[in-house]
Amino acid sequence: MASTITIAGRYRIEGRLGVGGMSTVQLAFDQRLERYVALKLLAEHLADDPTFVSRFRREALAAARLVHPNIVQVFDFGFDEHQHQHFIVMEHVSGHSCAEILRDRGHLDVDQAVEIITQACRGLDYAHRNGVVHRDVKPGNLLVSDTDVVKLADFGIARATDQSSITQVGSVLGTAAYLAPEQARGEEAGPRADIYSLGVVTYQLLSGRLPYEAASLSELALKQQREAPTPLHEMNPRVPVELGQAVALALSIDQRGRPENAVLFGETLVKGARGVSPIDENTPTAFLGTGAATHVLDQQDETAATQAVPRARTPRQVPARAPAPERSRQPRQIPSQAAYSRQTETRPPKRRRRLLRRLVVLLALIGVVAIAIVVVVAVTTTGTVVHKVNVLTQDANSLIQSARTIIGQNTK
Repeated sequence: MASTITIAGRYRIEGRLGVGGMSTVQLAFDQRLERYVALKLLAEHLADDPTFVSRFRREALAAARLVHPNIVQVFDFGFDEHQHQHFIVMEHVSGHSCAEILRDRGHLDVDQAVEIITQACRGLDYAHRNGVVHRDVKPGNLLVSDTDVVKLADFGIARATDQSSITQVGSVLGTAAYLAPEQARGEEAGPRADIYSLGVVTYQLLSGRLPYEAASLSELALKQQREAPTPLHEMNPRVPVELGQAVALALSIDQRGRPENAVLFGETLVKGARGVSPIDENTPTAFLGTGAATHVLDQQDETAATQAVPRARTPRQVPARAPAPERSRQPRQIPSQAAYSRQTETRPPKRRRRLLRRLVVLLALIGVVAIAIVVVVAVTTTGTVVHKVNVLTQDANSLIQSARTIIGQNTK
């Protein structure tokens, strides 16, 4: 495109800044406000496609309401009928993208990489809080200005969370190597998908390599499920183990194992660089593949998979049993006949006691009957022996009372 071309009567194109699948970014000069801007032009072959035009327009509306130091500002958008071009006018950032930095330097120092990502986290968190998911976080969309200010750019496939999706069922958007597992499966991407993508960028900035190398989307998804990325401290000995753990949390296969928001991810990176581990008893389960360590499950989430770098369960220690004492093999002692006799004498059997009580009762009854007979005979023979009868009666009563006492004592 010639440098003399002007869009919308005010933006004079002066050079190309980059090319994407849907659009081309040009450096332009705003003749009205006398400043340089970045002008994004929708690809000509898509200008008549209502789906892509709608997506392009949606990007402008979503990004225009995001005003933050770490987000590239959108100034204007529209359609140039003369050039038959849909355009978006954005803030021009004088500097380099992280993709260019990686190309020139291979990887970054720990402090510089953490600083870039934490600034990106602030911009990403602001977008999420305003209902916008980027869905295409990658090194080419992280711009580092000449004053070391990081700006998140190109919301080209951004989705406003409060509006219906325009993505067709089964289609996948975003650069494959940075896609979260749920995006690779064709599912809706939420804020934690952006955190996963930013975790991939962090891994690449610190090691110079991607956590998963794959030739296709299906191979990438398979590796994400089956393998854990090589720990960062093995890729780069200067990376603290704790910092590698913080990045590993962002790369959790299950999105519930990732940091809840971008600001929290940035904080874990800063602490990890200082040697503070992000893993403790409250860390939710994160599944990083079959080779990853198991994390502690969130107790409030009953359906959560046992994921997160949780503590590995140690096997239960069973105390060793003391050897059983050997039993004595001495012959059993049988009590002698004399001892048996003494035992039976001191404790008479119950049957013998019952016979004794019955005998005492029988003798008492015989005595009572004999006394009664004597009294009758004495009364019938003579009336003069009244005194003797009274004496006998008293004796009989005394014997009866004694018999009752004996019977009562032996029949309880």
